[in-house]
Amino acid sequence: MKANKLLLRHKYLRIIELFRERKNISYSEALDIFYKSRTYKEMANGISDMHCRSDIYLVEELIPLVSHIG
Repeated sequence: MKANKLLLRHKYLRIIELFRERKNISYSEALDIFYKSRTYKEMANGISDMHCRSDIYLVEELIPLVSHIG
C-alpha cells in the first residue's frame, strides 16, 4: 500500500528529528543515515506497510545502524 506522499514526508521529518535527538547527532548526520537506511527504502516503496508503524518503532529500527554513535 502506498501512503500519501505529503503525509509520508511529514513522517520522515518526525522520524529524523526523533532519531537525531535520541542519538544526539546533527540533523545532517540523521538525514544521511535515514535516507540510506532499509527503513526509508521500505517506507518509500510501500513495502510491509512500514509507514503504518509508529515513529518510535521506526526510530528503533535505525538505532542498530549507528551503534557506534553516541
